[in-house]
Amino acid sequence: MASYAVNEASVGHARKLIEARQYVLDSDWGEVQPDAAAQNAYLEGHTWEEYAAWHLGLTDGANDGTKARYAFGYGDLRRVHRSGLIACVYRAAEWRHKQVELAAHDLLQRLDARAGIT
Repeated sequence: MASYAVNEASVGHARKLIEARQYVLDSDWGEVQPDAAAQNAYLEGHTWEEYAAWHLGLTDGANDGTKARYAFGYGDLRRVHRSGLIACVYRAAEWRHKQVELAAHDLLQRLDARAGIT
């Protein structure tokens, strides 16, 4: 099983988006998460660093500048999705990636507080 480190730059990016209210509260993550074609299109106009900012996990041992390096996407490459953060918490918890789980959980709590969800 792969292991992951928390992508601290991504956590910071998500925090900034949340503070700027660049989030979607209600979405079906299965429908809105970027597929391979959307990711490739994004990479045509953006750097790997910008792409990495949308992923909470860094795959240990994978090379930078490859899709295999980045895991636990949480947004649609424009905005944070609450459903994306929930998916990250769930998947990280399911596979026992505790640090990624906690980072995603913290972001979810920040988003909920900012959105007034109690």
